[in-house]
Amino acid sequence: MTGIASVSRVLAATAATLLAVTAAAPVAEAKPEPKAPEEFVALRSVDSTIIQEMRYPTAHNFMGVPVDGYRQSLCILTRPAAEALHRAQAGLLKQGYSLKVYDCYRPQRAVDHFVRWAQDLDDETMKGEFYPRVDKTRLFADGYIAEKSGHSRGSTVDLTLVKLPAAPTGPYLPGQKQVPCYAPQADRFPDNSVDMGTGFDCFDTLSHTDDPRIQGTQRAHRQFLKKTLTDVGFVNLAEEWWHYTFKPELFPDTYFDFPVAKRSVAGH
Repeated sequence: MTGIASVSRVLAATAATLLAVTAAAPVAEAKPEPKAPEEFVALRSVDSTIIQEMRYPTAHNFMGVPVDGYRQSLCILTRPAAEALHRAQAGLLKQGYSLKVYDCYRPQRAVDHFVRWAQDLDDETMKGEFYPRVDKTRLFADGYIAEKSGHSRGSTVDLTLVKLPAAPTGPYLPGQKQVPCYAPQADRFPDNSVDMGTGFDCFDTLSHTDDPRIQGTQRAHRQFLKKTLTDVGFVNLAEEWWHYTFKPELFPDTYFDFPVAKRSVAGH
């Protein structure tokens, strides 16, 4: 009996020690998501009339899947950029037009997703629409994909013009027939924007803002958008008719990674 009692006491002491250690061990907590600095706002809080057709939270983009970091269909920008768009929109509404944004602030994790996709040469799910004439091995060399994007600094936006009243747009259905992004507007994916000569995110030299092959009404539309935005402080990227950056940038050297979500700018 004495031996049994001794063993019991040892076991009890061991159990007590294990319980104490377990109780003292720190509980692992999920790392909180980063939030946007106070200088960032949801565009709708500055101008609710600007049309938003955010492409990257959906499968209708050059990768064919929702992009990492886009939690909600929401345009987030630095406040000066958003206020400049508001000024541009005020003038456009008087002329019977509206801006429509496709992408605004882009988290670094989304850019990283683009890079991983570009390195996977076997994934050409959306080639027929977005890059039919570009070999995927050329995406980095030709500048279509990069490891950093000005969008992650918060003052860059991808956008177009819509003639009012805006026509409805049908939903994108994964697997539907793909038409090249430079095809005639009537044949491309239905988009209620004015005819810019190519669709958004068209990886082709025809997307260069001043490409001489783009003439007539298409060229006039590009120049109308360019003048409207440069008049309020935006600078166009010559290789993409839809890409504009507000200057001076609040964060010219910072690439943010907070998710695109309402909570990121809550209270701003």
